Amino acid sequence: MVCGMDSSIEEAGPRAGGADETEPVAPAGPRASGAALPAQAGPVPSMAGAAGGPEPDAAAGGPVASGAGEADAGTGAGEAHAAISEAAPVPAAAHAATGEAESGAVEEASGADGEGAPVAGRVAVAPSSLSPSRAGDFMQCPLLYRFRVIDRLPEKPSEAATRGTLVHAVLERLFDAPAGERTVPRAKALIPGQWDRLRESRPEVTELFADDPEGERLARWLAEAERLVERWFSLEDPTRLEPAERELFVEAELESGLRLRGIIDRVDVAPTGEVRIVDYKTGKAPRAEYADGALFQMKFYALVVWRLKRVVPRRLQLVYLGSGDVLTYDPDLADLERVERKLHALWEAISQATRTGVWRPRPTKLCGWCDHQAHCPEFGGTPPPYPLPVVESGPGVG
Repeated sequence: MVCGMDSSIEEAGPRAGGADETEPVAPAGPRASGAALPAQAGPVPSMAGAAGGPEPDAAAGGPVASGAGEADAGTGAGEAHAAISEAAPVPAAAHAATGEAESGAVEEASGADGEGAPVAGRVAVAPSSLSPSRAGDFMQCPLLYRFRVIDRLPEKPSEAATRGTLVHAVLERLFDAPAGERTVPRAKALIPGQWDRLRESRPEVTELFADDPEGERLARWLAEAERLVERWFSLEDPTRLEPAERELFVEAELESGLRLRGIIDRVDVAPTGEVRIVDYKTGKAPRAEYADGALFQMKFYALVVWRLKRVVPRRLQLVYLGSGDVLTYDPDLADLERVERKLHALWEAISQATRTGVWRPRPTKLCGWCDHQAHCPEFGGTPPPYPLPVVESGPGVG
């Protein structure tokens, strides 16, 4: 189910919405620079959003409904609970459960300052920036955040996450072709080459099919990637889209000094200057009660765009290829201000845990997909020695 929207940006909208298709949005601008985003003195006028939640066909993989926002989780930052409890995103572990890979696979690999993908042997540093993925980790389980950001423990690739990375790459590269050539056969033809490039850049993914000498499982895996790519054409019409940006790295520093960063799958800019942020999900849409959590990542990106360009995005759009649903939301400035307050509270909790070294696990059903059970006290494991200086507990600390 897709929210209605006026024609100023609906022209670049999903085909499933049934809106009239007119001219494509503004031509592509420089990548990874944000230059194509309109710079204005104030935010673009927008409707106060009401979540346009889909009627999903699957319930699996939603965020933890109860206590998902317990950012303090024993760190002593209890104030963060109320501030961020309604902003919990879909946890990273849930993505694997539903066959979804977020674009954070690229996002985290690009980061530094403790925000990158886990790398064995990397010198630990205190976190200095926050991405949607890592915010989700901390809200899911503070100890998971520590393992990924501070200890940087390696993690095995998964078929679901790797397929998501592959599909994202195909959809990005499809827009290199002229509009009239953006067809299903053209998109499917990109898959083998992008798979080769992925194996070259991340050799560890070849381990996924090491026990598949006949290639049967790999063939099924690639066929599923083809199905996801083909389904996208039923949700959006790439012949009528000219993205302003693809795989756009964005970073903004708030007045407090907190740096927010991430990678946006696609940015559309209408001739009127209105901005739409689009994110592809290769899993299934969450249940309606989890729609707000699913939109956390998008509101995070919208906040960064507003901080960079003083433009409130007109529409946030999640395209779920696993279930064929489109979730849209039209934010306003008050939305983004609320998200900023929540992120500040979350960062305070992370900072306190960093200082004290107290990163308590929060066991949930998602623990079954965690790579770090051998280091988790909940499973009889022992965390690595804490690699950062610790501030001794005292009044109001720990």
